[in-house]
Amino acid sequence: MADNYLDRKMEEYRSRPAVQNRPAQSLRRLLAKNRSHRGYDARFIVREDQLLRIIGVNTLIPSARNAQVLRFRPVLADEAPEVLRHIRLGGALPELHLPCPGSEPNAFIIVCSTVAEDRYVDIDLGISVQSMLLQAVEIGLNGICIGAFDREAIRQAFRLEAEPLLILAIGKGSDRIALTEIGAEEDHAYFRRGGTHYVPKVRAEELVISGK
Repeated sequence: MADNYLDRKMEEYRSRPAVQNRPAQSLRRLLAKNRSHRGYDARFIVREDQLLRIIGVNTLIPSARNAQVLRFRPVLADEAPEVLRHIRLGGALPELHLPCPGSEPNAFIIVCSTVAEDRYVDIDLGISVQSMLLQAVEIGLNGICIGAFDREAIRQAFRLEAEPLLILAIGKGSDRIALTEIGAEEDHAYFRRGGTHYVPKVRAEELVISGK
């Protein structure tokens, strides 16, 4: 009887439809959550192990000519004020003076290059920061790429031998963000209305170059 029971269960198992893995949908959810936050929950303190996990994705991603020239300086809460004084957020909304007081990020990753910046370094930079931000979202955090900062001041403040290229702010985002579809010729500037930060995105069908 036991043998018949086990045989029956095995047949039932084999007859079940295969479960389809859907990585594309999983990636789509991460991409949708990966919004640029300019305000953060000050009560949440980012830990070192979280920053190192985010940086760690760089051991898995492509690199132009496999040169792997990028280096990363994690910055925790005790050093965060030194970064905050040299960065600017929300360039398209200067009247808001972002981040608002009390919503400043308390952790950063300074992305540097060991060689002079060129098109290959920029390729690596784009792949790297997007991968790190997706990893941040996967572990329940948020972030933003910051290009508006005083490079020389950051280099001196953190005694960097490599060239600082970009800064990621990392934390628990507190912004309410929504995507809105636009035509390719419409205004691309993000804006705020009723407490929501709106990010215009060109419709998918208008991104495709027709072969006809």
